[in-house]
Amino acid sequence: MLKAQSQDYLINFVGTGASTTVDSVQVRNLTQNTSLTLNGTDVLHLMLVVGINPASESVDRNLRIYPNPINENSFIEFEATSSGYATIDLFNVAGKQVAHTQKMLQGGRHTFAISGLSSGMYTLNIRSSTSVNSGKIACTRTGSGNPKISYISSVDKPETQSKLKSLQAVVPMQYNNGDQLLFKFFSGIYATVIPLVPTQSQTVTSNFVACTDADNNNYATVTIGIQVWMAENLKVGIRIDGIQDQTNNSIIEKYCYNNDEANCAIYGGLYQRNEMMQYVTTPGLQGICPTGWHLPTDGEWCTVTQFLDPTVDCSVWSMSGANAGGKMKSSGTIEAGTCLWYSPNTGATNESGFTAVPAGSRDTNGAFINVGNYGLWWSSSENIIDITWSRVLAYNDSRVYRGSYWKYYGFSVRCLKNN
Repeated sequence: MLKAQSQDYLINFVGTGASTTVDSVQVRNLTQNTSLTLNGTDVLHLMLVVGINPASESVDRNLRIYPNPINENSFIEFEATSSGYATIDLFNVAGKQVAHTQKMLQGGRHTFAISGLSSGMYTLNIRSSTSVNSGKIACTRTGSGNPKISYISSVDKPETQSKLKSLQAVVPMQYNNGDQLLFKFFSGIYATVIPLVPTQSQTVTSNFVACTDADNNNYATVTIGIQVWMAENLKVGIRIDGIQDQTNNSIIEKYCYNNDEANCAIYGGLYQRNEMMQYVTTPGLQGICPTGWHLPTDGEWCTVTQFLDPTVDCSVWSMSGANAGGKMKSSGTIEAGTCLWYSPNTGATNESGFTAVPAGSRDTNGAFINVGNYGLWWSSSENIIDITWSRVLAYNDSRVYRGSYWKYYGFSVRCLKNN
């Protein structure tokens, strides 16, 4: 089941906030550019060498193991359809039997306890006269033990399902210590991005936050320091051609790069400053953002970039800080087929989870320029009348550019959660 391993990290997933259930989790190893998708009830098994078959190939829906992974003790529940002897065997990774018990059982739901396991992976087999049940158990306990299977109780009808999570699958992923992982959690309309460099087994909690715009588009969110940002560019509105200016007509209008609606789905929309602000000049207002969100001020952009790189100087108009931009840019390159940025995509790690994409811009003459090379985002703070502070990320630099631009440009928009 397992060829070799130098670390054995087991990652569980739970939800909180707007939803307490996790439907699925996308996992990207940004260092190695590998990815996989798990069910929310699955356990991610990070190891140096992957040589096991996914447990989902042998998931037994009649068998519950909880908690799983375990530390000291765990419980197994299964249902016998008729009376007879049941034999329960536990095997370690080498196929050696480490625990065994046999008991006469009546038809119904039965509970046994497992204790004394040491760290590792185990296979559980339950055989009766009418069925065979099997599952995998992951143990994180350090030190040696004395494995034991003990009978607990039986009931004639299945008990109400425990709130503790049962193992649906242990899914392996090749992982080297220090690799940057990016988790994207999904629960109904909610999505959350969480960056992580695991150094031990742990439970990763997704705080789901509502982020739905006026067109009912839902956006993933990411927490960076004390701020909660959209992890995607805003795409609300009706597309108009780039040759037109956006107007105050009670309709949210957007540009899509090269006047192609498909590009709004990839890069988000592009907005003139007045349209973004809905023709109000107050910094930090909602504008075209979802309810409960607002347009970030120049100072709030400063907060996130200084959190990522304390050397960022927010008082200058030029590139500052060594690598805040790299931590914000999605990693990979167009040439390698792994990203939307052109090579070299200098310093890109996306270790913040901000997932900045190079949407380019709409020029003041209506032309579209620089997709793949630059990402440009408005703030809601004016420098001088009709000139607005903005942030720019470049394909060939890992720093963040603070500049000010004429309001008739079309730039990308990210929103920031209130409070």
